[in-house]
Amino acid sequence: MITRRLAEFTSSISYSEIPSDATEMAITCFLDFLGVSLRGSGERSSRIAMKALGPGEGESTIIGHGSGAPERAALINGISAHNLDLDDGHRLARMHPGACVIPAALAAAEYMDLEFRDLITAMVAGYEAAIFMGILVNPAHRMRGFHTTGTCGAIGAAAAASMVMGLDADETACALGLAATQAAGLLESDHAGTMAKHLHAGRAAQSGIISALLASEGFTGAESAIEGREGFLRAMSDGSDAGMPELGAFHIRGVYLKRYPVCRHLHPALDAAADIMAARGFMAHEIESVTVSTYDVAAEHDNYSPDTIEAVRQSLPVSLAVLLERGELSVENLQDAFDVGETASKITVRKDPLMGGFGDRRPAEVTVRLKNGEVHTCRRDLPAGEPEEPFTWEDVVEKFSRLNPGYRMEKLEILQENPSVTVRELMDGLELKQTPSDV
Repeated sequence: MITRRLAEFTSSISYSEIPSDATEMAITCFLDFLGVSLRGSGERSSRIAMKALGPGEGESTIIGHGSGAPERAALINGISAHNLDLDDGHRLARMHPGACVIPAALAAAEYMDLEFRDLITAMVAGYEAAIFMGILVNPAHRMRGFHTTGTCGAIGAAAAASMVMGLDADETACALGLAATQAAGLLESDHAGTMAKHLHAGRAAQSGIISALLASEGFTGAESAIEGREGFLRAMSDGSDAGMPELGAFHIRGVYLKRYPVCRHLHPALDAAADIMAARGFMAHEIESVTVSTYDVAAEHDNYSPDTIEAVRQSLPVSLAVLLERGELSVENLQDAFDVGETASKITVRKDPLMGGFGDRRPAEVTVRLKNGEVHTCRRDLPAGEPEEPFTWEDVVEKFSRLNPGYRMEKLEILQENPSVTVRELMDGLELKQTPSDV
């Protein structure tokens, strides 16, 4: 029974049993989440959510917006973590686990007044459940139009919240069952360039903590919710568990971190173009044409006329045009996307059947032809930030600083000092309830 196995793993995991590299990765992911969410809290979707829903009553941190009820904090922090498209991910699970798991774990840990080590343990448990599920159900899940972040993310969030709240295996199984029946998220929302994509992560986090809270009071959920005859696997995938991934592998170690604020499928081509620019040095007006050959899913991100920033984040030619014209692709210069039509028109995106579908590799080859006759080509099989080419702690601190230039960076030292500090003390010390300009 898959649900039971996940519940037993979640309810029995302890901080002392987690490998040191998994603990270090969890703390790095938490740092990345904080920086991305603090900047994301000022984005329109987060501000709308706060205005429409309010914080509710409670002391759980709502990053950039004060404090509120645990389930409301989980929702809004999930939106803030995902709305810049800069949050962590896992390529085999095809999802963004951090934006779902961490908001639920954080809100629950503050609610329970636990230590930072408990939050880290919950993160490891939540990432394990979410990534396990993502690997299990894909690629069939994605091909049916589901956004794994919203669906499997809800199960991961429930695992994290259940661990924090000290639920036993039976209660955790109920929480996972309740999360599985709430799991939702349609890729149409992503590719249509809407804020609903942000909601997927927020609702997954909220569903996770609600599920754990209900289960802690005896509210029941189906223990067969994942593998049952009418459960998650059959309803939302191909019903097979033949490719069962390993549980307890500490999958958090396979998480990637992001450099560009756009869909991950765009990153290999962006990195290849950046490598060419760094090696050869040329200006956008010198370009005759650009050809991007890539795998099928990445090639489908070929909208040449995106009309929202959310749609720009899904557009390979326009994102690449910004990089070529501005020399980098950041949250700030992404706003220039509506002024790069001439350069974007020089870019051809084609699906290369030899590169196949995305899986263990996400290849892209970029060829830049200059007006002087020079031709420069670069191929990337994986973008930077993957476990094969990981970002360091210092890289993530720098990313935090770029995103939040008004923040006093010395505050982050607390994350590496004392795992016994309470989460409430930790968050008070980080002063993330305000925007950087107010700190």
